Amino acid sequence: MSSRQTPPAGESPPRLSVVARLVLAVLLVAAAFGLYSAIHSGLISRVRADATLKRETLDASIANVTVLHPQPTAPAEELVLPGGMQAFVAAPIFARTSGYLKKWYFDIGSHVKTGDLLAEIETPEIDRQLDQARADMATAQANYRLAQTTAERYQSLLKSDSVAKQDVEDKVGDLEAKGAIVDSAAFNVRRLQETQGFQKVYAAFDGVITARNTDIGDLIDAGANSPGKELFDLAATGRLRVYVNVPQTYSRAATVGKAADLTLAEFPSRHFAAEIARTADSIDPVSRTLLTEVDVENPTGELLPGAYVSVHLRLGAQVPAVVLPANTLIFRSQGLQVAVVRNGKAELVPVVLGRDFGNEVEVVSGVTLHDAVIENPSDSLTSGTPVHAIEAQPDKDGAK
Repeated sequence: MSSRQTPPAGESPPRLSVVARLVLAVLLVAAAFGLYSAIHSGLISRVRADATLKRETLDASIANVTVLHPQPTAPAEELVLPGGMQAFVAAPIFARTSGYLKKWYFDIGSHVKTGDLLAEIETPEIDRQLDQARADMATAQANYRLAQTTAERYQSLLKSDSVAKQDVEDKVGDLEAKGAIVDSAAFNVRRLQETQGFQKVYAAFDGVITARNTDIGDLIDAGANSPGKELFDLAATGRLRVYVNVPQTYSRAATVGKAADLTLAEFPSRHFAAEIARTADSIDPVSRTLLTEVDVENPTGELLPGAYVSVHLRLGAQVPAVVLPANTLIFRSQGLQVAVVRNGKAELVPVVLGRDFGNEVEVVSGVTLHDAVIENPSDSLTSGTPVHAIEAQPDKDGAK
């Protein structure tokens, strides 16, 4: 007999097991959904974290650069360029003979004329060589006279067939050889006489003695093979040369014959009239400038060779330009450049400079007022490098 009880007639079976199953199913679904949500949320967080890390790493790898914008400048009516004055003619005076300095007659600052005696040199070795050369010439002349007498005697004996013709030709040939020896000895004597004549050192042109590099008793070596061993430095200062490098943009202002002005720090209120004498007629491919010579008369001698001078050239046409700080310039083998930021990347562009204002320079070609120029660019910066541009903050006075 089975122990399982049958519910009474008219009653439904208990539903606890079905409800339990439903609750269990709901719990399982909820657990599965929670697990899915947790996994999904974790994956999203990890993906977002990876993306953020990559973005931050990429941002960190891009250099931050400070940029500024070129400032406009007023068109220049004249171009002011630095230069150094030089003597119109300058030459070191070397000795042409060796010996000892006997005496000098002019010191630094002395004005001399062409042919003035500057110094005398004692040349004992040259004197003895000249004595020996004269003795050698006397010997050669004596041998020549003996050979001449012998040749004449043989020629007379040949007429009577007393000597062979070959003997006569030998004596005549010996006479000619002796004559050549006499000529050589005479040339050597003249050479030593001319060398001895260089015992006296004369001024080659009118000028002023700017250096005296010798004194009485100094050993003098002939020639210019020993740098710095010149006896004197002589400079013609009645007219001076000034060489300036005119930027290519302003090269048309450097016209031969055009007037110019010179100013010097020691003469703050004076302008010295000058004139463009000549140009190189060629632009230097490295500096993009035109070498120009400006001449100035100096009759009073108040302008000194070697002095720093500012050359003022008048400009016939206005040249638009902008101003940039000097610390934006890049000096490389490709020439003068600046770095600008375009489309988030650095780009190196060549520029042409105009005037130099010290901390700032005038740029006449290469950049515009709208360009963002990198300040203090690094030496390793190249075109195409991604950068973050940060606007330069103005100083207290409003300048960037």
